[in-house]
Amino acid sequence: IRDRASTSNATDFGDLITGRRSLNAVSSDTRGLFAGGTTPDMKNEIEFSTIATAGNATDFGDLFVGRRNMASNSSPTRGVFAGGNPGSSPLKDDTMDYVTIATAGDAQDFGDMSVERREIGGSSSSTRGLIAGGYTAPANLNTIEFITIATTGNSQDFGDLYDARS
Repeated sequence: IRDRASTSNATDFGDLITGRRSLNAVSSDTRGLFAGGTTPDMKNEIEFSTIATAGNATDFGDLFVGRRNMASNSSPTRGVFAGGNPGSSPLKDDTMDYVTIATAGDAQDFGDMSVERREIGGSSSSTRGLIAGGYTAPANLNTIEFITIATTGNSQDFGDLYDARS
C-alpha cells in the first residue's frame, strides 16, 4: 500500500493564462511550452513555464493559426507544431510552425505537411520529428512523415502505420 501523503503525490504547479483543452506541448530541459487548444474558440496562444520552479505560465507568443489536436515535436532547442483543427472549414490544416524554446516570440513558418489533417500523433528524437496518422474526412490516415527539427522545410515520407488511425 502506498502512503498517500508521500512526496510522490501531485502538487499544484501553477495555472495557464487561459484554461483550454486539446492543446499541445513541447519542452527543453528548462522550459515547457503549451500551445493552441480551444475554449471553445481556437487559440493561437503559446505559454511557457520554467520546469524547475512552480508558478503560473507566462506569455510566450502566438502560433500562425489557432488550432487544436496538432502533432508536436521538440529537440533540446526547438519546438514544432504540425497540422491540427483550426475550427473552421475544412477542419484540418497542413501548417507547421516552430519556436526557439529559450527565446519568447511568435512561431515562425517551418513548412507544410503533405496532407492536411487533425488528431495527429507526434514523437521526436533530438534531431528528427515524426508525424503519424490523423484524420482527413472521411477517414483516418496511416501516413508517417518526418522532419529534421534543426532545419525548415516540408515534411518527407517516412512510411506507413500498420493501421490507419487518429
